[in-house]
Amino acid sequence: MINPTNFHRSQIKFYMILIPILLLMVLPIIFIISHAFKPLDELYAYPPRFFASRVTFDNFRQLMNASQQSGIPFGRYLFNSLMSASIVIFLSLLLSSLAAFAFSFLDFKGKKWLFAANQVAIMFVAIAVAVPRYIVMNVLGVTNSFAAHIVPLIAMPVGVFLLKQFMDQIPRELHDAAKIDGANRFQIYRMIVLPLVKPALATIAILAFQSAWNNVETSQLFISDEALKTLPYYFSTLTLGTSGIAAQGMAAAASLIIFLPNIILFIILQKNVMNTMAHSGLK
Repeated sequence: MINPTNFHRSQIKFYMILIPILLLMVLPIIFIISHAFKPLDELYAYPPRFFASRVTFDNFRQLMNASQQSGIPFGRYLFNSLMSASIVIFLSLLLSSLAAFAFSFLDFKGKKWLFAANQVAIMFVAIAVAVPRYIVMNVLGVTNSFAAHIVPLIAMPVGVFLLKQFMDQIPRELHDAAKIDGANRFQIYRMIVLPLVKPALATIAILAFQSAWNNVETSQLFISDEALKTLPYYFSTLTLGTSGIAAQGMAAAASLIIFLPNIILFIILQKNVMNTMAHSGLK
């Protein structure tokens, strides 16, 4: 049967393929969670154990203690990461949607060249433009400030591309009808276009969050004040000045803390993400 309302034996062949694939994809997630709760001896057990036989919270306690010894409270690193990620999400959505609206609905000189430049920018990884980015940040005067976590991450070429693809699917009759009714461009953008591209906005929110939450480069390159640095940077320094073996438990707990917000946000917004992937190339 095609699209049965409940389970039907004709679907067994699909489950035989999908369930093994699902297990294969879920196992790394289970391992990360289990690894964070293993005692130190099990982290180095041979042969390796997939599940912890003795669940312990010692790794998390050591993580908190290490933060106190550094002189900066753990909560400070967490606050910096959460605040910077929130601001980056908001500004990325705002700037990407405004740029996409201009590319999709407005006519201006150099439009095709600017959009082509946006496409080229997608191909560059952050490390490839680290030097010119530092020069720009220095000229703007935002190095060693909280803004250094935000300014380099708010431009999202992939976000502009995805939103433009969605906006190109909006019937132009809606745009023209709104203009006839007296709506200005900002009203059309806010009340007509944005509600119709919510799936793409949700996807960009996830990408922006991952970019900001997992970010280490801004703390390494642009900030010298320890109190302004973020949680991923602190986690990346756990093994410095510490026995590598002793730090593995803290590193396992840190990996779980960094990983969980990403997977939780994706689970919440997964329907919108799937819709974006399905329709981003259609007109």
